Amino acid sequence: MENGTLRDHLYHSDDKSEKSTSRSELSWEQRVEICIGAAKGLHYLHTGPAGGIIHRDVKSTNILLDERYVAKVADFGLPKSGLPDPENFTMGVKGSFGYLDPEYLTTLQLTEKSDVYSFGVVLLEVLCARPAIIQSSRLDEMNLAEWGMLWQKKGQLENIIDPVLVGNIKPSSLRIFGDTAEKCLKVFSIERPTMHEVSYYLNYALRLQETGMPREPFEDSTTTTITSLELQFPIVLNFPVHEDDDAPIGGDDSFDIEVCEV
Repeated sequence: MENGTLRDHLYHSDDKSEKSTSRSELSWEQRVEICIGAAKGLHYLHTGPAGGIIHRDVKSTNILLDERYVAKVADFGLPKSGLPDPENFTMGVKGSFGYLDPEYLTTLQLTEKSDVYSFGVVLLEVLCARPAIIQSSRLDEMNLAEWGMLWQKKGQLENIIDPVLVGNIKPSSLRIFGDTAEKCLKVFSIERPTMHEVSYYLNYALRLQETGMPREPFEDSTTTTITSLELQFPIVLNFPVHEDDDAPIGGDDSFDIEVCEV
């Protein structure tokens, strides 16, 4: 593909330092558009005419970019109709460290929501420009999903964004993007959104970045997260936008594992 992989434009894959420097300066709008394209691609795989396909190994190196930086999902997957009978044998675990759905690891039940979890890690890669797993003296920084959610839950996600993006993301856009990543990374798959819902919320984050949508008078300005009810009914969402939201705010993990049991 003309512009390589998404990872190529975020950080050097052989960089094992604590902080990675972006290889190329993709704008925030470009990054969100790439994520939207990848989300739509995964949604198509999950709901396609062949009965649906589970990717099994969603990561930034499996998202390719064409000459216009349009995302293409590569290296898939497992037809849902091809799942083995769990009473006869256990399917081998396949994936990459840092991206694997914890529920899949414990139950060996692979679903579309396993791809959703992995995509949540990709969202944090896009935001922070660092690998899913790094070598660090601090245990809480080694795993991107855990580290990112620590800052997200403190409401301070802006503290760990790619330095290239500092001052260039509207807080309302960052808030929706962070909330979407958090939903994708829920421990229990039933609490995660579908890829269709993910693409919807990312589109909303992009619109907030491009236009700065005004807050409706009836909206509660203190409510900033995407609730489970909102995820179920995306058509009627009214996301709050704070009055100051128009102001901008200031290692290789690609090891595949196969664990098979008979």
